[in-house]
Amino acid sequence: MSDFFQNGIVTTLHDLDSRKAFDLEQEVARHAVHQPITLVLPCLISELEGAAIGRIIDTLATVSYVDHIIIGLDRADQSGYQRALRVFARLPQSHQVIWNDGPRIQQLLDTLRLEGLAPQERGKGQNLWICFGLLQARSPKGVVAIHDCDIINYSSRLLARLVYPLVHPATSYVFAKGYYARISENVLYGRVSRLFVTPLLRALKRSLPPSRYLDYLDSFRYPLAGECAMHVDVARRLHLTTDWGLEVGTLSEVFRDHSTRQICQIDIADTYDHKHQSLGKSSPDAGLNRMARDIAMSVLQGLAAQGQILDKGHIRTVVTAYQRIVLDLMDSYENDAAINGLMIDRSGELSAASVFAEALNEAGRRFVEEDCHRTLTPIWDEVMRSYPDILVRLANAVNEDEKEFGL
Repeated sequence: MSDFFQNGIVTTLHDLDSRKAFDLEQEVARHAVHQPITLVLPCLISELEGAAIGRIIDTLATVSYVDHIIIGLDRADQSGYQRALRVFARLPQSHQVIWNDGPRIQQLLDTLRLEGLAPQERGKGQNLWICFGLLQARSPKGVVAIHDCDIINYSSRLLARLVYPLVHPATSYVFAKGYYARISENVLYGRVSRLFVTPLLRALKRSLPPSRYLDYLDSFRYPLAGECAMHVDVARRLHLTTDWGLEVGTLSEVFRDHSTRQICQIDIADTYDHKHQSLGKSSPDAGLNRMARDIAMSVLQGLAAQGQILDKGHIRTVVTAYQRIVLDLMDSYENDAAINGLMIDRSGELSAASVFAEALNEAGRRFVEEDCHRTLTPIWDEVMRSYPDILVRLANAVNEDEKEFGL
């Protein structure tokens, strides 16, 4: 049974195991009549070969309250796109598959990039940005939920809990972040969150003046979760990053535009299992190594946006504090795993912490010494000022792809 403790400055909505999923979903369906729900699924073509996608589609086929589903398909050639159309055709809901690598979408992106009005890098951030454009073209109001396509133990309860705080008429939330325990095959995972993000935030809080921004980020139990929901108006104003700092960057953007009283986190699953990244120990541009560096850069940029000045001395202090804090947290995690009968590889955790410390040091060096301004995606309203018909062109490109290559 979950606790009911409220920590930090963001409301936590717990799962107290006191309500049946069917009852919850029925209530969400009633509220969704007035708050249409769109589901956005960023999907790599490789995930169509994974164990999760079949379960996700079969589960979504039973969900009555989702009005529309947008699938952003990345890294697919023509045959891959056609396969995706066949796979997602099992969905009974209205849905669209965006072929991000197709010539029509690429031509639109090339046109916009010439004027700095489209992401320069591929990745999940660009994928979501394109999906948000189609969302805006189709639905000017309602709620949009986002989750990945590699959730092995997916359930309809996860989605219902994710959108509930936003569709309920008595709440004032505009953004909800999911959280869960990362456990798979009796092993405690979530290394980047446990061994990097949490100790990094606490090292920054220990080393720098009081910061509401850091208090905010440290309030989230799983800040790297890809599962979130928001009002469509919030999505319209989001500037996204296109690297591994996407989730933290999104939290920063929401913090910039909204009161923390309008933001919540919600327990959406007892456990959560999806694909695991390699550590990338031998390469700073691969695996969790690259992820940690991008996340650190995102946090440092967020601090700078709040007016915090950071120099080499600050970075050295933060790295040293991080190394001490992460060692203390390792003891806590090891004990937590033991009492729950879970395995944890202490030597592997130490190795990961060492890699993360190097990634933090490198991120700090780049932040201080180099022009490390990270380009954010423009909001679609900005794009429309230069290209008033861009959303129509985007929607037409998606529809024409399906007509030409569809079933």
